[in-house]
Amino acid sequence: MHLDVVDLRNFYYRTQLGRAAQKAIRDRLTGLWPPTQALNAGLTVAGYGFAVPMLRPYLENARRVIGLMPAEQGVMPWPAGMPNVSLLCDELHWPLETGMVDRLVVLHGLEASDNPDLLLEECWRVLGPGGRAVLIVPNRSGLWAPRETTPFGFGRPYTLSQLDTQVRRIGFVPERHEAALYIPPSHRRFWLRSAAMWERLGARLPGLLAAGVVLLEVSKQVQAPRRPGIGAKVRRPLSVLEGVAGPVAGRMSRR
Repeated sequence: MHLDVVDLRNFYYRTQLGRAAQKAIRDRLTGLWPPTQALNAGLTVAGYGFAVPMLRPYLENARRVIGLMPAEQGVMPWPAGMPNVSLLCDELHWPLETGMVDRLVVLHGLEASDNPDLLLEECWRVLGPGGRAVLIVPNRSGLWAPRETTPFGFGRPYTLSQLDTQVRRIGFVPERHEAALYIPPSHRRFWLRSAAMWERLGARLPGLLAAGVVLLEVSKQVQAPRRPGIGAKVRRPLSVLEGVAGPVAGRMSRR
């Protein structure tokens, strides 16, 4: 079940709680992928679902930024005041060449999909060898998943182990995980003003029970094809044997 793009836009850009959630998740993401890495390596960064709020730090440094939004959700132009980089796509057939993406962020995509395995296979297709993705999903045991007052209360929440099992089934290699949204999903001023403090405290807690979302970084590892037989061939005889007409019998010298 995909939310409407208007509802997602209004939450992230027009409510204090949405802006606090945006900052909390984006801080975790940039901790995993510092924006300067995109500059140094000339990376192509893409987002699927409603991931565009997380992509802004990469606009200046990445070679290319692309925002993919599923047809069931709808699309909006982004970023505001700049050339549009967002586009509408089929959930399971993205208009991207195979292997063209270096970094991929999925937010409000996996938990809303009726075909999560096929969606992950499409993520695999567009990533290049060694490419990485961060999957951001509601935490099943967190405070945000049971509340339908935010976008994290819709769709299928995950535990870290469930997400780990699903990505391994597709062939991804889990690398690192993070968590965010330790404040309650409340619009009360007290929680909003202390959001940064709760995020810092939550990051020090063991486990993910109190977090609203789980972030799992995965990589695409492709093994080089193996060639049968000897890998290298000798193109000409060894030079040490040149000029030798045939076997030479050894002689013992006598004085």
